[in-house]
This record gives sequence, structure tokens and C-alpha cells, in this order.
Amino acid sequence: MSGRDPFCQPRRNRRGAALTLVFAGVLVAGAATGSFPDTGPADSAGRGAAAGAARTAPRHEDVRKAAAEAMADGKSPMEAAERAVSRSGDRWGAVYSEGEYQEFQEALDGQYTGVGLWARRERDGRIEVTRVQPGSPAADAGIRKGDRLRSVDGADVDGRPVTEVVSLLRGDADDAPAGTTVTLGLQRGTRAWNETLRRARLSTDSVTVRKLPGGVTVIKIAAFTKGSGDAVRTAVREAPADAGVVLDLRGNSGGLVTEAVDTASAFLDGGLVATYDVDGAQRALHAEAGGDTARPLVALVDGGTMSAAEMLTGALQDRGRAVVIGSRTFGKGSIQMPTKLPDGSVAELTVGHYRTPSGQAVDGRGITPDLEPGPQALQRAETVLAGLGDPSRHD
Repeated sequence: MSGRDPFCQPRRNRRGAALTLVFAGVLVAGAATGSFPDTGPADSAGRGAAAGAARTAPRHEDVRKAAAEAMADGKSPMEAAERAVSRSGDRWGAVYSEGEYQEFQEALDGQYTGVGLWARRERDGRIEVTRVQPGSPAADAGIRKGDRLRSVDGADVDGRPVTEVVSLLRGDADDAPAGTTVTLGLQRGTRAWNETLRRARLSTDSVTVRKLPGGVTVIKIAAFTKGSGDAVRTAVREAPADAGVVLDLRGNSGGLVTEAVDTASAFLDGGLVATYDVDGAQRALHAEAGGDTARPLVALVDGGTMSAAEMLTGALQDRGRAVVIGSRTFGKGSIQMPTKLPDGSVAELTVGHYRTPSGQAVDGRGITPDLEPGPQALQRAETVLAGLGDPSRHD
């Protein structure tokens, strides 16, 4: 199941509802656990970033202590940790059960349990199917793009946030595994019917590639899951030599930062991608040498472009590698690190922030595009690429 507005709210300490992590190709992880390296050399670049570190967030040891004390008193360590994180005001802090955390890690590997639907909430509150994953339970049942989703297991979904609808479909509240059933109330035109589907383990398709009639290659990255970087590199190598590339990051809510750096390496010849601080210690992320630096490149972004996707956008923009078209990005530039609690649950706490190569802070600000999208963002991207590829523009 997928949402067009999958992560417009901070992850809060909601058991079940908090675990709407994968929306059939969209990883809902503003800063995924383990997404930033937890070791590495300090770097002097962006040294002022430490001033932006999240000093109000609870320290990991404080949360562990609260959990340990709760366990000693016969209370729930996880609930104690949730209260500590909630009181801290850490906007991106979250606590996961052991099972939820395992599911989170599987999501980063590009897998999820569900029925294979993408959906969005319309302005009138209706939930509409926007895509059906081939080979999924939803596809096998004949569900189509444009169908209206009215209910899940008898619960009306009109007006609900997409995240809650996804939670119902996945069976998060019951930790429903693959093989369990879910009944959907659907409508197509005047026809209304119920369809009972069996949840399955599905693989996400986070990178899709298509070529436009004029030769431009469009690389859409829904999320940075395992292997995304390699997929982008392959797409760039196979793109026509005389045509540009559109890197579509609209709605990309983040994921594995290592994969975002690998993606940057497809377009840069080494150099700085971002600096970041972890509890004040300065570090840096660099692209590998050998990327395609000559091919015209446009990056498409919007308000759903978050976290690792913003980091990639900032790197390409700051280093003059891409023209960025769209609306201001979300503004998720903080870093979370995990800590394991006595009962096996895991707390993720904010420990710092990252900055673009020019030193720009992203958290709470987002990335400002170079150009507005206009009514047809992709058509404008083609026009810009045509201008970038015009030999008269170069010496």
C-alpha cells in the first residue's frame, strides 16, 4: 500500500500506526535507522553544524535507564521509553517493539508485507487507488487504478489519513503476518463490492526508469532502499549518450543515506555530498569518483521530498550539477540513531543534523528549487534539458 503524502507528520510513539514504514515502494523513514554511518573520521567541513544539534532530545542512556527501572518495577520498559521520548519534545524520536524494528529493517531491504496498493486521499476525503503492484494480491484480485477504497475490514476509511489506512491494510495493530486476510470495500463507478485478500511478502520497486519520446531518461526514485544506488548507476550508463536525465525525487521520503550517496556518485566525480554532526562530532559524506558529470541533469522535487532525498538534492544543487525544479522540499535534516532497550524494543533518538556542501541547514527549512514547476513539471524539465544540451550554451 502506498500513500502520496506518506510522511508529512513526524514519527510519533504510536504502536502499530507508527509502523506505516513502506507504502509499496515508498519508504516512510525520515531518517532511517542506521541510515547514517555511526562511525567515521571527524571532518572540519561544516564545523558550525554542531550548534544545530538537538540538545533537547533525551540522551540514549537516559532512555535506557528509564526502561531498565520500569523493568525492575515489573512495568513495561517500552512504555517507559515512549513516555521519556514524548516528554522530550524530540519531534522525530520513536520507540519500536522488537517485531516492529525487525519489520523496519526489512523495509530498508526493500521488502514489506501488504497487498500491493498505492493510494492517496482526495480533497473530499475519499481514498483512491493510484497504482497496483503487478503480481500482488491486489493485482490478482483485479483491483485497478482509480478504484475507490471505502473500507478495510469493515472500518470506513473516508477522511482518514493515508497512514492510518495503510496501518489497517497491513494489520499493524495485530502484527498481522503474510498469509492473514484483509477485506476491502471497493467502488468502481456505480459498482460497489467487497474483496478479501491474503497479505503477502512483496518486494518494493523503488527505482523505475522510462524514456520519453524525445530521448530523455526519467529515473524515478520512490525511496532509498537497498540497491537503489546501483539501480540508478545502471540507468545512467544505459541512457542514450546524447540525451539528458530527469531525476524524479517527488514524494521520496528518504531511506538509506548510503544509497543516496551512491546515487550522488552516479552524477559526481567524487567530492563532498554532505556534512553532519553526531552529538557535536563533525563528519562528512563523499561521493565516489567516476560519475557522469557531463550529461544534462534536472532534479524534480516537491513538498514530499524528504531527508536523504533532500541531502541528494542539496548536493547536486550546491555543486552546480543539476537544475532543481519544483516546490520547496519538506525540511527533514535531522539524524536519528537507535538504542536497544532491555526488553528488545528499540528507541530512535535525534542526535544531530546534516548540511549541504555549501553549509546550508535543511532541517525546518527545506531546499529551495532553482525554478518553479509550472503546470507540467516534466515538460518544463525537458525544456530545461534541451537548453542545457544546446552546444551554443558552452564554450
